[in-house]
Amino acid sequence: MDPIELSRKIRGALAPCSLGGWPTPADVRPDLAAATGCAELWLKREDRSSTRGGGNKVRGLEFLLIGLPAGTVCVTIGGLGSTHCVATATHARDLGLRTVLAQFPQPETATTRALAAASVARADVVVRSRSRAGFPFALWTAWRAAARLGRRRWIPGGGAAPAAVVGHLLAGLELADQLPAPPDAIVLPLGTGGTAAGLALAMGALGWRTVVVGVRVTTALVANRWRIARLAGGAARLLAHRGIPIPHPSSRIPWILDGVGPGYGHPTPAGEAARELAARHGVTLDETYGAKAFAALGALPAAFRRVVFWHTFAAP
Repeated sequence: MDPIELSRKIRGALAPCSLGGWPTPADVRPDLAAATGCAELWLKREDRSSTRGGGNKVRGLEFLLIGLPAGTVCVTIGGLGSTHCVATATHARDLGLRTVLAQFPQPETATTRALAAASVARADVVVRSRSRAGFPFALWTAWRAAARLGRRRWIPGGGAAPAAVVGHLLAGLELADQLPAPPDAIVLPLGTGGTAAGLALAMGALGWRTVVVGVRVTTALVANRWRIARLAGGAARLLAHRGIPIPHPSSRIPWILDGVGPGYGHPTPAGEAARELAARHGVTLDETYGAKAFAALGALPAAFRRVVFWHTFAAP
């Protein structure tokens, strides 16, 4: 099926919220290609998904917030500097919904501080644990607080749910009209896996041999091929139930490169060098996700000459 027609059919069947502006640009960047050793490099600008912010997370929220009555309390989780938490609080409020966040600590950086402040400003309640060990109690407290505000709706951490994966599938389909030919690889940060799962499905639907490369930025207990495959399979089944079959070959499940360093949220020397390089070319990356993924561009196999970098971060 033609990618435009497939996208139209998916949106017609699932009727997502309208939170972003699509398609997001795909900018060809010969300057960054030369700096990173790629023959050709494009930036898929998910950082420009919405003037309200939220980066790539807006894609999933369009499908996770469908049809919720005004006043519904969305409960979700993330680190102190979670873009997902900020995006959920921002776009839920625009739809007349409320948000309660449970957050765990992560290393403090300028980006983390900005995101943490944005979470407090936009959510109705934020409960933070002092340690990772204390996070279950923070989540329990947040869940109880939400019950006092209204009817609760659970939003998975990172927006990693089959319905949200459909939004990232649509993002991948946009490339068909934006690139002159299929790229050799798409490189993106790998956290909870929803974006990677959607892109894997998109490559299957397009019939491209493009390799999706996920750069792991958190523990392998969270960022792994099994989780990606489960999310992609769930999204494919969701669409099949609506009469929209999507190929889901196991060969499309992304490669995983390790970029986490000392741990989630900890800046790495390679990531900081990549962040500074990108900044010199007018591209803002965050320390937790984008910088670590961008650093991997220089380590790709020589066969990956034409590359798309999935730019997910939008500053609050």
